[in-house]
Amino acid sequence: MLMWGFLGLGRLKRARLAQETATSIAQKATAAQSSHSYRRWFGASIARMAPVRDPNTLSNYDAWRTKHTTANFKVDFDAKSLRGSIVLELESQTDKASNEIILDSSYVDVSSIKLNSAPSKWEIKDRTGPNGSPVHISVPSGASKGEIVKLEIDLATTEKCTALQWLTPAQTSNKKAPFMFSQCQAIHARSIFPCQDTPDVKSTYNFNIQSPHVVVASGVPLLDAPEEAGQEKVYRFQQKVPIPSYLFALASGDIASAPIGKRSSVATGPNELKASQWELQDDMDKFMDAAEKIVFPYQWGEYNVLILPPSFPYGGMENPIFTFATPTIISGDRQNIDVIAHELAHSWSGNLVTSCSWEHFWLNEGWTMYLERRILASIHKNDAYFDFSAIIGWKHLEEAINEYGEDHEYTKLCISHKGIDPDDAFSTVPYEKGFHFIYYLDRLVGRENFDNFVPHYFSKWANKSLDSYEFKDTFLEFFGAPEYSSLKSKLSEIDWEGRFFNPGLPPKPEFDTSLVDVCFQLADKWKQKDFSASPSDISSWTGNQVLVFLNVVQNFEVPLTPEQSQKLGRAYGLTETKNVELKSAYYQIAMKAKDTSSYAGVAELLGEVGRMKFVRTLFRSLNTVDRDLAVKTFKKNRDFYHPICRGLVEKDLGLVALESA
Repeated sequence: MLMWGFLGLGRLKRARLAQETATSIAQKATAAQSSHSYRRWFGASIARMAPVRDPNTLSNYDAWRTKHTTANFKVDFDAKSLRGSIVLELESQTDKASNEIILDSSYVDVSSIKLNSAPSKWEIKDRTGPNGSPVHISVPSGASKGEIVKLEIDLATTEKCTALQWLTPAQTSNKKAPFMFSQCQAIHARSIFPCQDTPDVKSTYNFNIQSPHVVVASGVPLLDAPEEAGQEKVYRFQQKVPIPSYLFALASGDIASAPIGKRSSVATGPNELKASQWELQDDMDKFMDAAEKIVFPYQWGEYNVLILPPSFPYGGMENPIFTFATPTIISGDRQNIDVIAHELAHSWSGNLVTSCSWEHFWLNEGWTMYLERRILASIHKNDAYFDFSAIIGWKHLEEAINEYGEDHEYTKLCISHKGIDPDDAFSTVPYEKGFHFIYYLDRLVGRENFDNFVPHYFSKWANKSLDSYEFKDTFLEFFGAPEYSSLKSKLSEIDWEGRFFNPGLPPKPEFDTSLVDVCFQLADKWKQKDFSASPSDISSWTGNQVLVFLNVVQNFEVPLTPEQSQKLGRAYGLTETKNVELKSAYYQIAMKAKDTSSYAGVAELLGEVGRMKFVRTLFRSLNTVDRDLAVKTFKKNRDFYHPICRGLVEKDLGLVALESA
């Protein structure tokens, strides 16, 4: 999933700071439980007290594991609900027959449950904080190890469902049809249907989805065309590669598609299709080829991108088969498509090989950042691009750690999630601190040796989930082979415990700063009021380099004058660009310069873009320099914004307090 504030890689549904919840020893216990290291540290007796590795599930997946899931849903736009049934095929895991199946659920309206086609005895227990309300289902005769039972659960999602977002026609580009999309990471799949909602369990899927509008899902379409169902249609998909529940994904709306590669298509609103195809078609196959050379061949058949409506408030999500992406990557200059390298990399790290719980989330995101940067360096045929991205990532890591405090629990690589919602601990830390651990191991053993390890790791753990200690064991086992005997002393230097559990920043490596130095050099020239700017100043730069330059200028202690701001915008084409990353950054400079001529452009942009990364920051700045225009602009576009975005902007502008007074 994408980081919200990272050069167009945005990503964070609800970034909330939460209080520290666990001691270091308790964290280590959870981080290593069910592994060799856990038993070495704490003994088998303690390990037996915690049969599952994931504290964010109430399911008894130590006794039963979901092998296949069939989703039979009707998309009810009027009621804003998915209605139908879910069929779970679960395999008994114990020699001693288990007489009960426990599933996760959260605000789901369950009407009936059948066990092997017969009515069953079941009960939804009281809610347990963020983990929801467990569903207990009786298995009277039990089941021997390896035996499969089938649960059919009739249900409907409710207005409290945290995984589904419903957009009105006014929130879409052509205003013709409503739109629905899901976002199940981290533990929101349980609000769609009862399930073993943990990344430690993977299941194959079938989707049978009825809707009046086009449907896409995290599976490969089974039909060339949907089946007729009265005035609606039924769309069928299959996911043959086992995936965890958080990768269950659906979207439905006025969607058209076009090819962008040998195995790829883009899907989006009809009005945006041509531009989206142009933006992505030149590079999709290059990204795929580069990724396959680093790891091994792509395992999912198709790789497609769903560009969501303009009011989509988030950055993106790596759902298999269909990446859900922010519309702001369609910028008309192909400068924001590096985001696809990140989401594509997730096809190996996260989707194919998965962290067993959110406590080990860095295994998903740290590896993905590493692979993304390797892909970009390969595409650009310049290793400096790897370092350029890493330099900017280091800056964001510093900012996150400064915000938390360097000793905060959430600045550790492995974080205890006992008793908390995983969303509360979500930040750039697992991305960038995780990346730096992987990159440290790369440098320690040497790139050539590490390149041999990469496919081994992803092959060994393909279709499985692991914790940090299993990663450690895999790494040491691989490099313990005789051909790597010369690395023995280097391997002994690795402080695994410190890397996993020390708070704060990791050691900073030396970077190639050539691509970022020029950004700072140009920014320094703008401190001179008589600087003569030219489009050639940035003509050879990437969009991200321009963005770094603009961010430096924005942070000048002495702001630009209105005249300088206008000159900057004209010289570099920043008021005409379709690149929202650049235009938004420029408008921040203009408002700080009190350039009143820019305010109308800010208001216009706020009526075109719904991504919170831009909307909230622009409204805050506009509110500072022209509150009347900020309030007027918000009221004009209120129905365009996603409900979550709308509510947060109301708070940012102080409108909630005024309305309740």
